[in-house]
Amino acid sequence: MNREGEGEEGEQGEMDRALSGLLAARRSLQSGLDKSRALGTALDRVGPRLEEAQLRLPSLAAAVRPLRADPETLSQAARHVDRAVSPAAAVLKVFDAVHGLEMPLLSGAAVSADLPGYLALLARLEEAVRFLADNCGLALQWLGDIVEYLEDNSLADPLFLSSLQSSISDVKNSQLPLDGGLLAASLDTLESEFRRLLAEHSDSAFPVAILHKLLAIMERMAANGRFDCCVTAFVDSRSSNVRAALQGLGLGYLDSPSDDAQSLMPHVAKWGNHLEFAIKYLFEAEYKLCREVFDRSPGNLGTSCFADIATQAGMLRFLRFGGAVAETKKDPIKLLCLLDVFNSLNKLRLDFNRLFGSKACAEIQGQTRDLIKRVIEGACEIFWELLVQVELQRQSLPPADGNVPRLVSFIIDYCNRLLGENYSTVLTQVLVIHRSWKQERLHNQSLDDAVIDIVKALEANLEAWSKAYEDVSLSHLFLMNTHWHFFKHLKGTKLGELLGGDIWLREHEQYKEFYAVMFLRESWGKLPALLSREGLILFSGGRATARDLVKKRLRAFNESFDEMYMKQLNWVISDKELREKTCHLIVQAVVPVYRSYMQSYGPLVEQDASASKYAKYTAQNLESKLLSLFQNKAGKSGTFRVRQSNGKVDNAVSSPY
Repeated sequence: MNREGEGEEGEQGEMDRALSGLLAARRSLQSGLDKSRALGTALDRVGPRLEEAQLRLPSLAAAVRPLRADPETLSQAARHVDRAVSPAAAVLKVFDAVHGLEMPLLSGAAVSADLPGYLALLARLEEAVRFLADNCGLALQWLGDIVEYLEDNSLADPLFLSSLQSSISDVKNSQLPLDGGLLAASLDTLESEFRRLLAEHSDSAFPVAILHKLLAIMERMAANGRFDCCVTAFVDSRSSNVRAALQGLGLGYLDSPSDDAQSLMPHVAKWGNHLEFAIKYLFEAEYKLCREVFDRSPGNLGTSCFADIATQAGMLRFLRFGGAVAETKKDPIKLLCLLDVFNSLNKLRLDFNRLFGSKACAEIQGQTRDLIKRVIEGACEIFWELLVQVELQRQSLPPADGNVPRLVSFIIDYCNRLLGENYSTVLTQVLVIHRSWKQERLHNQSLDDAVIDIVKALEANLEAWSKAYEDVSLSHLFLMNTHWHFFKHLKGTKLGELLGGDIWLREHEQYKEFYAVMFLRESWGKLPALLSREGLILFSGGRATARDLVKKRLRAFNESFDEMYMKQLNWVISDKELREKTCHLIVQAVVPVYRSYMQSYGPLVEQDASASKYAKYTAQNLESKLLSLFQNKAGKSGTFRVRQSNGKVDNAVSSPY
């Protein structure tokens, strides 16, 4: 039993072991199957990647190609790469430094707050730009060389090398500035600061600190080829300042030309004062400032800038006004205007030569010379024609009212002015200059001699005019008027002394007295004879006959008085002293005789019914009427005509000068 049992147990044990093995095999097979499935899934996923890897294999093979090169070739390539990369690295380092300067250099506040610091940063930028300019090309060249070396020795992927070579070419051909435009922007900021300093310090002279700032800015701008910007800014600012100063003077008249010298004459004196102020104060200050600012600049930049300032500020406006005076119609007043213009220019001659003597001021020089030439020639032409113009008036009619001719009063006053201290020296100088230009002895006559000839011609006119009157008494009144005018208006004058002094003046005074007597004799002096007493004292025919005779004589007196009064009521004695004296002489000649006559014989007619026809005036009435004679009539004046170059005669003086 035991052996059988043991046998059964043995079989059972083998079966168990076989089952366990089968189970183990099953599990192993199941595990292998799972792994196979997982591997299949993984293979499905890896398939595309394998295809991608397969595509990259050629480039990977090229990439590891240097590993297959011989060591000597690789060693040489390393040295070439190091030599090319070092400059490129230095250039990149400088680029980084430039980028670091960007913020402070683009700040406008920085340049105003700390100009020296800003200029120092700008100097660093300039140095960096110079470094980049000097080394970028070299670095690119070396990079290009190493690319060619790698390509020649097949030490890198051709596609990679082609891309790298293309990048190097793009950098070489780029038109962008090396600093990305930072230097140009910084210089713009510096120029703005330069203009700001000019605008805030518009006085004639800059403070020392401001001048140093301006010079420092100009130095940096010049170093970067932007000096012209400073010059333009300086000229614009300074010319604007001068224009503003001139604007305050009220120079509108400079741009209001007229062909009438008399209308321009009030402006000529202002013109001279304004020109002197502009030259001696405004332009003088700008001239010194230009010399101070541009003293260190090459060439004659200071005078060139000053020329531009003077031109832009309006110097040529002054010269054009003088030209407008020279272009006015020819008349005696124009001569005085031209002499004023010449005198103003002559007083400033040294200043003109100093300020505008450079080649840069050629336009101002040319216009000034042309103006002086026109002024001198125009003045001499008018002056030498004065005698002709006076003689020309000889054929004209004298004043109908017996007054002093306008020509007489004008020429006397005019010649006195020419000989006065304001014009005598100037006119003499003009005549001398003109004579030297002509290099001839034509008009080689002194000013004094020329004026004497003019007055002598005027005296000859008086003689001719006096003969033109049909009324002899009016002719005497005219001569009395004019001789007295000569005496009174030449006494104590340079012209009077030139003509002969007291002796010559006494002759005119005596002529005045003579013609006053002749006037009285030929007119009012005839009236007393009409009141004759003849036949009244010894008359024995009775009272009625005497009354008739008195009536007849009073009627004749009244008619003659009325006729003479009405005729002479329109005659004029312009000088108050002479008028009053003449009226009193007439009163003395007429009224006492009339009063005495009426006292003696007036009662004969006063009781008559028609007494008013004969006792028409009282002595007081006569005196009042006689004292009212010869008054000036408003609006009446003669004219001084001037013959123009075209042969026409124009009225040159139509109102008292």
